[in-house]
Amino acid sequence: MPKKRESRGRRKGDKGKSGAVPCDNCGRITPADKIICVTRMYSPVDPALASELEKKGAIIMRYPIKKCYCVSCAVFYGIAKVRAEADRKPKGLEL
Repeated sequence: MPKKRESRGRRKGDKGKSGAVPCDNCGRITPADKIICVTRMYSPVDPALASELEKKGAIIMRYPIKKCYCVSCAVFYGIAKVRAEADRKPKGLEL
């Protein structure tokens, strides 16, 4: 069976098996090298209140939150984009 991608959709290289990580959205168990992780800053204070407090000179802490998504959830939320069919594989390359 021909392979669709040279990396088989993973970032593991030549290291054998990688651990499994649950998706933070749906709970699907996905290999750690295939999962898509996003780090976003989170503030427990309401944004409107935070802007008023910052105008008065207060420092509002923001905490980094790391979320890991499976491929289907990442595509659904727009984190990973679906490329056009022409852009997926170079024309001259046939496996």
